Amino acid sequence: MSKNEIRLPVSIIRGGTSKGVYILQKDLPENKDKWEGILLRLMGSPDKKQIDGLGGATSVTSKVAIIRKSDRPDADVDYTFAQVSVDKPLVSYKGNCGNISSGVGPFAIEKGLVEAKGNLTPVRIYNTNTDKIIVADVKTEDGEVVYDGDFRIAGVPGTAAPVRLKFVQPSGTLGKGLLPTGNAVDVLDVPGFGKVEVSIVDAANPLVFARAEDLGLTAKELPADLDNDPVKLDLLEKVRGEAAVKLGLIQDASRSAWETPGIPKMTFVAKADSYTSSDGKEIAKKDIDLLSHMMSMQKTHPSYAMTGAMCTAAAAVVPGSIVQQVLPENVDTQFIRIGHPSGILECGVDFEEKDGELEVIDTFGFRTANYLAEATARVRLENKGKGEK
Repeated sequence: MSKNEIRLPVSIIRGGTSKGVYILQKDLPENKDKWEGILLRLMGSPDKKQIDGLGGATSVTSKVAIIRKSDRPDADVDYTFAQVSVDKPLVSYKGNCGNISSGVGPFAIEKGLVEAKGNLTPVRIYNTNTDKIIVADVKTEDGEVVYDGDFRIAGVPGTAAPVRLKFVQPSGTLGKGLLPTGNAVDVLDVPGFGKVEVSIVDAANPLVFARAEDLGLTAKELPADLDNDPVKLDLLEKVRGEAAVKLGLIQDASRSAWETPGIPKMTFVAKADSYTSSDGKEIAKKDIDLLSHMMSMQKTHPSYAMTGAMCTAAAAVVPGSIVQQVLPENVDTQFIRIGHPSGILECGVDFEEKDGELEVIDTFGFRTANYLAEATARVRLENKGKGEK
């Protein structure tokens, strides 16, 4: 084995509509400054094909979950999410991924960090990125995880056992509450375009919501078409960049893709209407409550992020928010149906008002997971020559 090579035990798990590499934290260096180089090399970044690594050449397949047994009394495991850029030498720890979160419970049980009990094992997960607790209810039998089932989620072929995810007290991952600007609606001045009304909401992850029609969109666009429209992609990133500045994440909106590529997540919404999903399925207006598209690392999300659904559910109960504006007046907030490029995602929210203030108790939804492989990755780190930087 080369002195520049490390051998890293890894598991590959599909979590929801994403796929990632899951690693026990004990197998990584204690010095977290060394993680970035290892993860970039592991995933094969930067390279649009990620041909020399385990990444799948898209943002939803270039993710890493780092997990350890927790010392916290309210959690069983600690979980750190890493978004590895495909084409940039960049690893972002800002924000969480709800889809990848759905694989954390099964992984924790598989690795003996949590003991399976009965037919349903709750795994309490502390997400270090957002300082929030997620409870994953994992189907188990005879002390093992059950992956087979009849539950189907849009964007994943076939069926599997459901994983119920509950995000407890999800508001304020940035430490500024559910509405980090203090407003249900803000107006952003977007260079080269003009003023755009948005709602910046922070629950599970911070999202910036805009009306699709205000951006010249319908929220029915197919991801492939939108991703081949550089003008629209540029506009969406400009809006997101201005929101990032307003949140205090960056000072220069033009640097958003480099300095805060993962959050806030750009989302545009529209009133419910019939549309055709990416796989050609006709989705009826009566079967959804709103249309919504999310962006992921400056590209169109092929389906819908779970944390995005959690934030959308929270935004649905914010009086006057952009999301509430496009929803039917009688929407069931325990069963909000989001129409996205791959189909329909159902989610819900528990909330109450205290002293005139809205408090989101939890948001919830269902995903599935599949344990695909476990192996030893041989990560050959670059040996930089003398004088190189």
